[in-house]
Amino acid sequence: MPMPTISHNSDLQTVITTFEMTPGTCQDLMDALNDAYENFISHQPGFIGAGLHVNDAQTRIANYSQWRRREDFLAMLRSDEMRERNRKLNSLCRSFEPVMYDVAHTFG
Repeated sequence: MPMPTISHNSDLQTVITTFEMTPGTCQDLMDALNDAYENFISHQPGFIGAGLHVNDAQTRIANYSQWRRREDFLAMLRSDEMRERNRKLNSLCRSFEPVMYDVAHTFG
């Protein structure tokens, strides 16, 4: 699977989703996210790549993903399967919010 490239010259859609949870549900949430990516999200049209990041306290997960087009991400998000998965994800965390971004600058 291609890895996301962070570039301000890219026409890709970047989505950063943050999840807030308790340390007791962090691994369950990570397992559910891994399953979603391995068995559904990564097979959707327009998916480029993603990464999951966990803080030391296991109270936050940050998900960075890239898509060819905004419409590809929205179609995946609105699918029946992802809506069902999001209900499960919501039960494992206090909150989560996907936000679309344009890369303004890169360094390094």
